[in-house]
Amino acid sequence: MKIKLIFDEKEEILAEFFDTVCAKAIYDILPIEANLNTWGDEFYFSIPLDYSLDETATLKVKAGDIGYWPPGKALAIFFGPTPASIDENPVPASEVNIVGRLLEDPSKLKKLKNSTKIRMNTI
Repeated sequence: MKIKLIFDEKEEILAEFFDTVCAKAIYDILPIEANLNTWGDEFYFSIPLDYSLDETATLKVKAGDIGYWPPGKALAIFFGPTPASIDENPVPASEVNIVGRLLEDPSKLKKLKNSTKIRMNTI
């Protein structure tokens, strides 16, 4: 399930959602527009979905992963170290369901850290 992430209505990044129940639930409510928050090299934003941890839940994520964070009803896009990291790998604040990944170089997001809005669309 391919999607497009649009930052401040300018920059577009391609991504995909995996074939999981949580990912499909998110895909089904697209498009989503939200205000962006950052936590180190992680973007996160609230979405209108209440979903619990599933079989993909983990603290082990890689740059480029997209996770659903149940405590905040939020999506997280990881592109580098977070405040919880001990090396160059991101670490979420708590477990996330892995729902997708970026199809482009995650380091592109470092240039977008001043972005304030995101829109997610189906392709």
